[in-house]
Amino acid sequence: MTGTGGPKPKAVQVADALRADIKKMKPGDRLPSQRELTERFGFAGQTIQNGLALLRAEGLIVSAGNLGNFVSEGPTEKDDVRDDIKEIRSQIQALTERLEALESRSLPGGA
Repeated sequence: MTGTGGPKPKAVQVADALRADIKKMKPGDRLPSQRELTERFGFAGQTIQNGLALLRAEGLIVSAGNLGNFVSEGPTEKDDVRDDIKEIRSQIQALTERLEALESRSLPGGA
């Protein structure tokens, strides 16, 4: 297990390197095969799969079964708006809780 400031886990190293590659690619471009990535990095196949899973979770790539992994189209504007709404709702909830706490301390009788 790595400590703070220690070397990154191998799967994260794979994801970081591929993330840099993806920035130079276009949506729909195919990533190298798992075999090619295993040779490139010198890591076990499971480690490569774990690195690819990180990229899938970020929405940077999509898998097409035996066809391989491809650069995704990226989030749509609708996804961005939906994420913005979730963030604003979260901020409103936090502010509401803070306001209620302040009001309970400042009002006579705590209510």
